[in-house]
Amino acid sequence: MEPEPIPSPSPALRASRGWRWIGAALGLGLGLFDAMLLSSAMGVDFRLNGESGTLFVGAYFGVSLAIVGFLLGETMEARRRDREAAALIEQQNQTILATRARLLQSEKLAALGQLAAAIAHEVRNPLGIIRSAAQGIAESLEHPDEDTRKACSFITAETDRLNNVVSSLLQFARPIKPAPRPVRVEELFDTALLLVRDEIARKQVQLRCVVAASLPSLDVDRDLITQVLVDLLSNAAEAAPTGGEVTLAASSANGSIVLEVADSGAGIPADLRARVFEPFFTTKASGTGLGLAIAKQIVGAHGGRIEAGERKGGGARLIITLPLAPAAAMAA
Repeated sequence: MEPEPIPSPSPALRASRGWRWIGAALGLGLGLFDAMLLSSAMGVDFRLNGESGTLFVGAYFGVSLAIVGFLLGETMEARRRDREAAALIEQQNQTILATRARLLQSEKLAALGQLAAAIAHEVRNPLGIIRSAAQGIAESLEHPDEDTRKACSFITAETDRLNNVVSSLLQFARPIKPAPRPVRVEELFDTALLLVRDEIARKQVQLRCVVAASLPSLDVDRDLITQVLVDLLSNAAEAAPTGGEVTLAASSANGSIVLEVADSGAGIPADLRARVFEPFFTTKASGTGLGLAIAKQIVGAHGGRIEAGERKGGGARLIITLPLAPAAAMAA
């Protein structure tokens, strides 16, 4: 992971803007002007040893005010430098804190990867044996009673669930290395909707797909982004009530493509919208809490971001912002 560069002092902070000399020049000019104005307007004639002393008096006032102006300018520069230095230090502190947080996250993921590999090695083989044994028992009995059939079915379902948990854990811990290529948003949507078609139909929710006209291509790993869309659509279908609505939309904004998945369910409480992307955090009665965490990793690996919000009219709204493909960005 590349560390984020720490901001360096700006040229404006390193080099003086010359307010002290501007103040000195203004003071000198004001002193000379006042002396000349006083002499001409009031008819005052300064004499030194019989010679006109107006210029001397003007110079005296000018030098005095020039010193005052110089000191005022120095004070202004010092205060400006202090403000800029404070802002720079704050920016550097924020950068250091962000870099430290990323390093800690990397260390956690590395440890989690080792743990996930050990779990996969130790758990998957026994799970496979248990599942095969349950299936074998169910198939070997000619006329199994209802309790035996339910027990075998329960064992098979639970081993599949645990295997999915292990797979999710491995996927979350494994570094994501996308292979981006230009792809149209319509292609991503068609593939994702095809994969969740049965689940949408089973839940009997209405599906709306809204794609803005003439959207440029995205530079993404098609399989990974499709995986994110499928997970979000599955969550939306699960959250929406029977007969509810799920919306999949795409638009462009500020040189990026914005993908949205919304549902008419209960929504995500405002105080939990940031936490839903944390590993192992879930608002569901069952689940690993890794789906949205993996989605955030995938989107982040593409240089984008994912946020949770509120759907207009109630419900959850997940917003993915992705950069355009280089050629599309230049055309835009």
